[in-house]
Amino acid sequence: MRFTLTTTAAVAALTIGLAASAQAQTIRVAHVDPDEWTGSKKGAAAHIFKNIVEGETDLTVELFPAGALGNEDELIGQAQEGLTQVAIVSGAMSKVCPAASVLDIPYTFSSAPVAWEVLDGEFGQALAEHCREQTGLRTLAYGETGFRNFTNSKQEIKSPADMEGLKFRVQPIPLYIEMVKGLGGEPTPIAWTELPNALSTGVVDGQENPVGTIYNNGLHKLQKYMTLDGHVYGADFIVISDEFYESLSPADQEVVSKAGKVAGLMGRAIQQWNTADGVNKVQAEGMEVYSPTADEIKAFADKAQPAVVEYLRDELGDDAEWIDRLQTAVSNTNG
Repeated sequence: MRFTLTTTAAVAALTIGLAASAQAQTIRVAHVDPDEWTGSKKGAAAHIFKNIVEGETDLTVELFPAGALGNEDELIGQAQEGLTQVAIVSGAMSKVCPAASVLDIPYTFSSAPVAWEVLDGEFGQALAEHCREQTGLRTLAYGETGFRNFTNSKQEIKSPADMEGLKFRVQPIPLYIEMVKGLGGEPTPIAWTELPNALSTGVVDGQENPVGTIYNNGLHKLQKYMTLDGHVYGADFIVISDEFYESLSPADQEVVSKAGKVAGLMGRAIQQWNTADGVNKVQAEGMEVYSPTADEIKAFADKAQPAVVEYLRDELGDDAEWIDRLQTAVSNTNG
């Protein structure tokens, strides 16, 4: 039997279709960083993405910075549910794609160029595909949150022995707790909002964060020493709902993919500037900054890596293969 719509039903269906079409023409991009793009890595990435997409397609891009739509966990959930289309997130990605946590193995990347080569190469592409299958989110590119470094108020740190007896605030993440334990320090999980008070009152002696985060939040005023050990390289994931991406025309997909790659590069550039500028600024304001030698970094790695790798192998199960794949990729780089 052949069914036909009444005129009223046809108009209603057409209206719904047009509304859906209009909605499909808008890309909502959300992140938790400030919108001020000249100093905000995610802010810069979002703006360049918007400019490229709107300049080369009929798509409209709406930006929701500074946690306007929630924290990173919530942004990932919204992208999976189709409430937003693009999210720029960092550590939260490993909660939905556990294999991504291998990027946090301490002292894996000796420099940013090494990290870029690995993430932009075969390993990064394979990890992105693995995470897409697990989450429904397509990684357009990897940005950068920067290398994390230790600071403290007690003494200069040149070796793991210098960390013994010092209490360090860490994120409430087992991997970071294992890392500080391996280095001989005393890890103390404390919420980010409580960190300044914990440093001021001596609840902890030190903390670890990227240089830009340390300077922009005034943590250098509460700490005397910084060691540029770069123990963990933080990557941003610029992800898009794969269902939404597949709904785009091939021409629009090409532009969106390109915009994502350029956005990732922009985020990296802003973060590199924040780091270099931040080191100069904290030194100018009285902080003592130490850059470890290659041998000293190896001493840190020898202490920190085994405990973290052992923890991750138990935690990841079958996904533990990504530890070995990452280590192989790093050893094959030219950086």
